[in-house]
Amino acid sequence: MALSYPLAVNSWDEAEEAALKRVIASGRFTMGAEVKAFEQQFAAHVGSRFAVMVNSGSSANLLGVAAAFYHPDLALKPGDEVIVPAVSWSTTFFPVHQCRLALRFVDVARDTLNLDPDLVEAAITPATRAIFAVNLLGNPCDYARLRDIAARHSLLLFEDNCESMGASFAGRQAGTFGLFGTYSTFFSHHICTMEGGVVVTDDETLYHTMLSLRAHGWMREQPPHSHLSADVDDFTRLFRFVLPGFNLRPLEMEGALGQSQLRKLPELVRQRRANAAIFTREFGDVAGVRIQRELGESSWFGFALILTGALASRRAELVALLQGKGVECRPIVAGNFLANPVMAHLDHSVAGPVPVAEEIDRAGFFIGNHHYPVGDGLRAIAATIREVARQI
Repeated sequence: MALSYPLAVNSWDEAEEAALKRVIASGRFTMGAEVKAFEQQFAAHVGSRFAVMVNSGSSANLLGVAAAFYHPDLALKPGDEVIVPAVSWSTTFFPVHQCRLALRFVDVARDTLNLDPDLVEAAITPATRAIFAVNLLGNPCDYARLRDIAARHSLLLFEDNCESMGASFAGRQAGTFGLFGTYSTFFSHHICTMEGGVVVTDDETLYHTMLSLRAHGWMREQPPHSHLSADVDDFTRLFRFVLPGFNLRPLEMEGALGQSQLRKLPELVRQRRANAAIFTREFGDVAGVRIQRELGESSWFGFALILTGALASRRAELVALLQGKGVECRPIVAGNFLANPVMAHLDHSVAGPVPVAEEIDRAGFFIGNHHYPVGDGLRAIAATIREVARQI
C-alpha cells in the first residue's frame, strides 16, 4: 500500500501570504520593525526577558556561544571544555570549536536520547566550564538534574532547543533553562519563516553582546547603559566596531512570517502531541522497536525508532521498504557524531564509551510528525514493521 508520509510539510496559509505582502508593500526588506516585533512577541511567548532573531538556528547556536565567550563577566578562554551529547546536529558542535572552546562528548540516555545526567557529572574535569544540553526531536532534557549539576560545579548551562520549540519541562518552556537557549524556524521545524532562528536569554549583558555580534560587531544598536557603549558622537558610532562579529541578520519577511506562525504555535504543538499519543500507542509494543521516552511535555519534532533484536541488522532493508511505500526516513539527527570524518578537525575529548550513540547510529531512524492528523499513516507504518518482524 502506497502512503504519502513526508518528513516535513508547509504550515502556511493566507496569513503568511498577507505577512509577505505587507513587507513587500513597505519597501523595507532588511532587518527592521518586523523583526523587532517578532523578537518581542517571541520573548513574551517563552517567558524570557530578551530574544534576538537571526538568519538560522545554526546561527542562533553560533551567536549564543560567541556571546558567552565574549561576555565580560564569564571569563571563558580558549581550551575551556564544553560538555556535549554524542548525538546531535553538527551546528551544536561547530560553534564551540569556532569559538576556540573544546568539545567533551558524553553518551545519551537510552530511553530519552538526551544527555545522561550521570555521565555528564562523571565527565567534568578541572577544564570544564559549560554544559551544552540538546533537546532531541522535541524532547526536553532533565533540567532538574542538569541545573543542579551546573550549580554545584559552577558550570554554565547552554540550551540547544532548535528541534523542540513548544516543549516544556516542569511547566517551563524548553529553551529557557540556561544562560541562553536557541530555536530554529527552518522549513521543517515547528514554525517556519523559510530560514531563521532565535536566541533567548534573561542576561542583559549577553543580550547586548548578541546585538553587536549579530551585525558585524558594531555598537550601533547598543543602548547608553550597555557595557559596549562608548562616548562617541552619533556619526562615529555608526561604524564603531567593538567585537569580532558576524552578519547573522534576518530579513523583514522572516520577522513578519514569525509573527504569524507564532500565533499558530500552540495549535501546531497540540496536534503534534495528539499524533504522538497515537505513535506511542501503536509503536510501544512493536517487537524489535524501541521508541523515545517523553520527559516533561515533548513537542514531538519527529518519531525516533531504534531497532533491536533480530530487526537491529535489518535497518537498510526496512528503510528501503518504507521509502518505497512513500514514507520519508532519516537517521536520528546525525547518529553518533563521533563517527564523522570532521572530528579530525575539532578540538575534542570523549569522556567514555558511547554505546547508546553507537546503537542509534547503527540501528536507528526517524520519521516525521506534522501539524495535522497522521494516525492512519502511523498505523500503516507500524503494520509494515510488524510484518517484517514476523518474517524474520
